[in-house]
Amino acid sequence: MDNFLGYVVSGLIGVSLGLIGGGGSIIAVPMLVYLFHIEPVFATAYSLVIVGSTSLVGSIRSSLNKMVDFKTAFLFSIPSLVAVYLTRHFLLPQIPSMIFAAGEFILTKDTLLMIFFSALMIIASLKMITSTATEVQDGSEIQFDYLKMSIQAIILGIVTGIIGAGGGFLMIPALVLFAGLGMKKAIGTSLVIITINSLSGFLGDLGTGIQLNYTLVAIISGFAIAGVFVGTYLSKFIDGSNLKKGFGWFALIMALVILAKELFF
Repeated sequence: MDNFLGYVVSGLIGVSLGLIGGGGSIIAVPMLVYLFHIEPVFATAYSLVIVGSTSLVGSIRSSLNKMVDFKTAFLFSIPSLVAVYLTRHFLLPQIPSMIFAAGEFILTKDTLLMIFFSALMIIASLKMITSTATEVQDGSEIQFDYLKMSIQAIILGIVTGIIGAGGGFLMIPALVLFAGLGMKKAIGTSLVIITINSLSGFLGDLGTGIQLNYTLVAIISGFAIAGVFVGTYLSKFIDGSNLKKGFGWFALIMALVILAKELFF
């Protein structure tokens, strides 16, 4: 039953990407941990492949619609992919299995990852809930600031490396504010960067002892990719802004449940 629900959620990841250009990847790790019963560290590795393959399909679609700035994607990806690789290959393996223990309270590496993940889910969900149509829609008059964009890219790379999620909620504002991209082009460009970062993270896992069930990866990715096409079709009939808020509330509730489960149950 859990696997069936997992495949349904996998499709929803793609539907979200097709409808609102992102958001879905934030639920990939909880899905893998709680529905497919994969340990959090391994779940982040699975997530990188699933999110990467799904974003690749989305980025191809955006490219065909001329909604990708490849120069900016390349410049953003350089510091970001290095940060992802170093985080996956060197930082994550160095975190001890036992972080802290006091009496009956034990903080493990897996628990810490899920707490960190739920905190970022809360941030991402609040951004989706509070975003309005009056926010910056076109950054064409903003001067390109590679230094600030690089700092944001490094932060994003570290976050992606730790939690295995795309981090579009951090990336898209950076592309608008520091690269001067319009919102639609920022979304398309972010999908290219997420694809590159996911590949970098996957390569960073090589030699660290993380092994994946590639059959499961292929099945989940297949459902997610199918969801992209469904979401793209539905986007013609559904108001993405309202759906974004609804998904934000769903992600917020999920984050609070994860936090409560990891801390109190």
